Amino acid sequence: MTTSGVLVVGEARVTVLGVRHHGPGSARAVRAELERLRPDAILIEGPPEADALVRLAPGLDPPVALLAHVPGAPSRAAFWPFAGFSPEWQAILYGVSAGVPVRFCDLPAAHTLAEDPRGGEDQPPAARPADPIGTLAAAAGYDDPERWWEDVVEHRSGPTAEAPAHGPAPWFEVIAEAMAAVREGHVPDEREARREAYMRRTVRAALKQGHTRVAVVCGAWHVPALAGPQPSAAADNALLRGLPKVKAELTWVPWTYGRLASWSGYGAGVTSPGWYHHLFTVPDHPVERWLAEAAGVLRDEGLAVSSAHVIESVRLAESLAALRGRPLAGLSEVTEAARAVLCEGDDLAVELIQRRLVVGDRLGHVPDGVPMVPLQRDLRDQQRRLRLRPEALDRELDLDLRKPLDLERSHLLHRLRLLEVGWGTPGQARGKGTFRETWTLRWRPEHDLALIEHAALGTTVAAAATRRAADRAGGGSAALAELTALVEHCLLADLPDALPAVLAALSARAALDTAVTHLMAALPAMVRAHRYGDVRGTPAEGLAVIVRSMLDRIRIGLPVAVTGLDDDAAADLLKHIDAVHAAVALLTEHAEHAQPAERPGGARGEVGRSEGGQREAGRAEGGRERERWLATLRGLSDRQDLHGLIEGRLTRILLDCGELDDAGARMSRAMSRGQAPARAASWVEGFLSGGGLLLVHDPRLLSLVDGWLTGLSGDQFTDVLPLLRRTFGAFAAPERRSIGERLRSAGRERDRDDAHDLDDRRAAGAVTTVLSIIGRTPARTTEGER
Repeated sequence: MTTSGVLVVGEARVTVLGVRHHGPGSARAVRAELERLRPDAILIEGPPEADALVRLAPGLDPPVALLAHVPGAPSRAAFWPFAGFSPEWQAILYGVSAGVPVRFCDLPAAHTLAEDPRGGEDQPPAARPADPIGTLAAAAGYDDPERWWEDVVEHRSGPTAEAPAHGPAPWFEVIAEAMAAVREGHVPDEREARREAYMRRTVRAALKQGHTRVAVVCGAWHVPALAGPQPSAAADNALLRGLPKVKAELTWVPWTYGRLASWSGYGAGVTSPGWYHHLFTVPDHPVERWLAEAAGVLRDEGLAVSSAHVIESVRLAESLAALRGRPLAGLSEVTEAARAVLCEGDDLAVELIQRRLVVGDRLGHVPDGVPMVPLQRDLRDQQRRLRLRPEALDRELDLDLRKPLDLERSHLLHRLRLLEVGWGTPGQARGKGTFRETWTLRWRPEHDLALIEHAALGTTVAAAATRRAADRAGGGSAALAELTALVEHCLLADLPDALPAVLAALSARAALDTAVTHLMAALPAMVRAHRYGDVRGTPAEGLAVIVRSMLDRIRIGLPVAVTGLDDDAAADLLKHIDAVHAAVALLTEHAEHAQPAERPGGARGEVGRSEGGQREAGRAEGGRERERWLATLRGLSDRQDLHGLIEGRLTRILLDCGELDDAGARMSRAMSRGQAPARAASWVEGFLSGGGLLLVHDPRLLSLVDGWLTGLSGDQFTDVLPLLRRTFGAFAAPERRSIGERLRSAGRERDRDDAHDLDDRRAAGAVTTVLSIIGRTPARTTEGER
């Protein structure tokens, strides 16, 4: 027994290789040391339930992660990530290729997930002890643990440097001794003690099975606990007795470098996985190759970067490393060189290199042979069929729903959103028409966990989404707006089997909900769903009836809702009024253009009347809904107790719809001297919230606003200025410019009118005097000429 990382038990020898997780220098050193030791068993820090998954490692494309989860308890899950430059991953690959048994020796996931309700997601047990690397870096005078580790390990490792092929890598011994010093006097907490007790139990089990050359690859922090003074087996067993336990299942899932980075919340992560990947895969001339890649990234973005730039940046990086006494230019040196030479001081270009290269956008791959739940396998099949490849970078996807392939892609993405798999984020579609959709796709590792969580809902994405929608509707606690949004989701996702249950729940909730603002918040989604039912060829029975019922109740309840509002309540209600007004317009437009739905085979369904009759009935019904809504607004606009914001907005809506011919008179009354300036400003804000073009094309209204503003006193103008700034600031720049030009031209016209009002007789004396002063004799004029 020594403190050099080697434990001798009889004729058996246990070599403990202390590493830093995800370090390329550690990975190369571990691989070289294993080839030198030729162990007959390899133990690796990780959950032992994954022993059966080790054989699949050669077929995986890292970064990947072991995912442990508790069936039926989606909040209990944990990940153990591996990159190609992780020393544990290289130990696995060596063991599988050499036919050496590879086992995991950390505390089982069954206990880990039982102890931590959060599951320790992205935070494997190895990450939880205090940072020993930071302690050693501070002792060496470094303020950056990453930089210290690069200097003493990453840039000095390998059998061709201090570690000849016939002898052990000396820094394994140095690290072991350093950890022993750091841990001196340290009392592990209960969790840490249990983990290390289980590691020792696993080592004893390997020796009992007859292995005599055992290699243990673990975090450097644990080396003294495994190679130093050993507690008795009985003491370790007592420490592990009675631990809580759950049923845990494990599998491999793809991972990303972004999630491997420490800023993502992963406790054992590194700040620069892309840089470490480069150091591991490019052992010769890493600085030159890195800066050449950085130049390529900048060129891809259209920036002019020449070979001379690369040469000068390499020289600068090497000079900085020499000045700082570093064995090789590290990330800080190449970044500073890239900033000064390649990027010419542009921080945005440096950020681009940081995102693309330093962190990286690499996404691992797991083949079909890896255990998956049926839901995962169905999604993978659909991704191949629909030609949608998961990627770690954002990818824009424009869909034309008139094309069968794009329509199926849309259905899949909407179904996944129902399952809380946010692979796609919908955006603002380019162009007009409801047949277009725009998505931003980005695959994240946690999406696999979400699929596993919902695996019990069905074996296919469609079946699981259908069950999920029905469960959400049947819970009885969903709000009205949530149910209307759910109807819309079901139509967008093409889930006709889920609609009956969702519509039944919606109808029941709408009948009981008496808050008019709830109905107003829910109506727009219902109207969109009603329209999508025809546009996408998935008609939903009963939607029109529910929409009409909700509109009736909104019209009845709105007169009460507008009473006694303060500024905040008026602004909130105004948003609902605008949303309902837009929904009614959409409903009317839909009714005017409605077509009988296509049935399979292309034949239009018979519904008891001709196509022309259907369209005519649709137009009539849509027109009636519009008239009823506008009649409600007309009745409200004549009330004297309305908040100025509401009154002004109702006036503008009715004017735009051709329902008012006295808008000017209403504005005059609202801005008369008898009205408080604050209320008048609120009225103007509501009236102009639809845009400023009205003032451009209606000189009388513009003149009224101008006259009111110029008639305010200084204090009054200061009081209403925030409201006015908010109102006019919302106008588009061309609108503001046109209003300014109108006011300027109106001012010039007033000046000309004033000039035409001169009295020539009264001005004659002044003209004579001025001409005399400048030495000219006034011409004699007749009375008629004057």
